[in-house]
Amino acid sequence: MKSDIWHEIRDDLIEAVGKENFRNWLEAVQMVELDGGIAFFEAPTQFQVDWIKQNFNETILHLLQEIDSSVFRIQFSAAKNSKTSNSAPSNGGDSNEAANQGDGYRRWMRLDPEFTFESFVVGNPNQVAYHAACRVAQNGPIDYNPLFLHGGVGLGKTHLMHAIGWALRSKHPNSSILYLSAEQFMYEFVRALRYKNTMGFKEAFRSVDVLMVDDVQFIAGKDSTQQEFFHTFNALIDQKKRIVLSGDRSPGRIDGLSDRITSRLQSGLVVDLHPTDYELRLNILQYKFERFTNSGGNANVEAGVLDFMARRISSNVRVLEGALNRIFATGYSMKRPITVRDAGILLADFIKASDVKIEIDEIIRLVAAYYNIRVSDLVGAKRERIYARPRHIAMYLAKELTRNSLPEIGRRFGGKDHTTVIYAIKRTEKLIVTESKIDEDVEILRRRIVE
Repeated sequence: MKSDIWHEIRDDLIEAVGKENFRNWLEAVQMVELDGGIAFFEAPTQFQVDWIKQNFNETILHLLQEIDSSVFRIQFSAAKNSKTSNSAPSNGGDSNEAANQGDGYRRWMRLDPEFTFESFVVGNPNQVAYHAACRVAQNGPIDYNPLFLHGGVGLGKTHLMHAIGWALRSKHPNSSILYLSAEQFMYEFVRALRYKNTMGFKEAFRSVDVLMVDDVQFIAGKDSTQQEFFHTFNALIDQKKRIVLSGDRSPGRIDGLSDRITSRLQSGLVVDLHPTDYELRLNILQYKFERFTNSGGNANVEAGVLDFMARRISSNVRVLEGALNRIFATGYSMKRPITVRDAGILLADFIKASDVKIEIDEIIRLVAAYYNIRVSDLVGAKRERIYARPRHIAMYLAKELTRNSLPEIGRRFGGKDHTTVIYAIKRTEKLIVTESKIDEDVEILRRRIVE
């Protein structure tokens, strides 16, 4: 009965907390007993227990009560063979305890089997990041360390990190590969301080062969965590261990990150994953479609639907996959193939989110704010570089992100001629190729405008 009820809420629990949260925190949890209205669970580590109590306790209880109303409380504890103790160890701990703690980390911080190099669809926006990740996974001489991947949500940063882990694990099964989020790193460190086991923490994290930390921007402004992260980083670099990191921005753009950490992160290779273009989105959809049909799925879809989706849904890969899942799910119930017209109706909310109308005035406002200049100077006639370059970038983005004609864009920039707009666009295109700082500025501004 206990295993049945836990299995029965699994799908609802994944939907409630998200696939990644379930995989990281709840997949290894076991329901051991249901007695007197109390459901007893075991998790691999005490830290995991603490996290679940804090973040998922009420959700799990509610789902259990929907199936069995007699359940009024749930109780979590660390498994008896857990190698991380709930009691405070003696000051400093010992090396065996530290090694055991590291084993506990690696047991539950799992790699997603879906995220491999084989399942990563490569296109112009992500090919540099893909090849850089492949280079790390070859485990040859270290050309750059760390590798820092950055970009918006749903562009493939986490996928590439997991893919590196899988590739290295297949070549070196006995190597210690640790993947976790910066948030998890912080909570592990806080817990080590709480139980006076900082030596165990240091040994666990500094003894790995590969450390991968996702969403580094999370530790910005957290001084104690940054200090420990910095020392962990240095220790691994000195041992020539591999480090792979990710963030939503490049290191130099993360406010609240200490200068010494920023410098360290920039000492390796920093690679941007750009937003998907039409070709990449279509390739992703075709890959997902073929995989679905090859696994026995009934994809009752007319030709042209995938092309329609690739053109009309441009948010990110996760949104694209969600839209395709809706098409697949609806296809089961329809007695005829889904047409492009059907897809337009079924995916209206996805399309609406991608079709957010962008105004030139908003682009001007955001660019002026980004470069800390007045709007009047941005659209004015001043030719100094501090005004001209942002003006050119704003014109370039206006042409790329709006449907306004060149004369219309020129009029919004103080009545300039369309030839001036053409010059600004070509000038910016050249700078994007020749100056990495401009390329990064344009990408950041593009994201802020679209989002």
